[in-house]
Amino acid sequence: MTDPYALFGDWFAEAQAAEVNDPGACALATVEMEADGPPMPDVRIVLMRGFDAGGFLLFTNYDSAKGRQIRQCPTASIAFHWKSLRKQVRVRGAIARATLAESDAYFATRPRPNQLSAWASHQSEPLDRRETFEARLAEMDARFPAEVPRPQNWGGYRLTPRTIEFWEDRPGRQHWRTLFTQAEGGWTEGLLFP
Repeated sequence: MTDPYALFGDWFAEAQAAEVNDPGACALATVEMEADGPPMPDVRIVLMRGFDAGGFLLFTNYDSAKGRQIRQCPTASIAFHWKSLRKQVRVRGAIARATLAESDAYFATRPRPNQLSAWASHQSEPLDRRETFEARLAEMDARFPAEVPRPQNWGGYRLTPRTIEFWEDRPGRQHWRTLFTQAEGGWTEGLLFP
């Protein structure tokens, strides 16, 4: 049986070699639990910043819409689509905060403007005008003239897969779909109809 993380690693290496921009870009789907209506799916493009046998790492503001949605419903899905490779990968599972060490380590690698934005932005909240955000950026730049520490409300999430599907385009819409499902003691592997 194939190890889905090893297979993902092979496909991701292909994407890194072939995709011009952001091979780690993926669609992240979460669920907004609305008080006065049915649960509402929400999807946006984010950047996967790492993966290992424990899952896939994403980073954001914990108070953003996605952060609030993850607190309400700690399951999520990500989908990678590498059009030039004619491949995609779908991952579904539980999502929880990454360790503080992982969040600190990744934040330290971010360019200074990105670090300042993490402090200046009330991500997903209404903004009266762009100048308000730019003033906050200038304020944070003055506040942190040297090293920029990680804000407490910013960090990583780890998506721990329950399922991982690998999809390859084939002529005649006869696509090859392999589904890995987390089971007791490992993974089961099977095929899906195109």
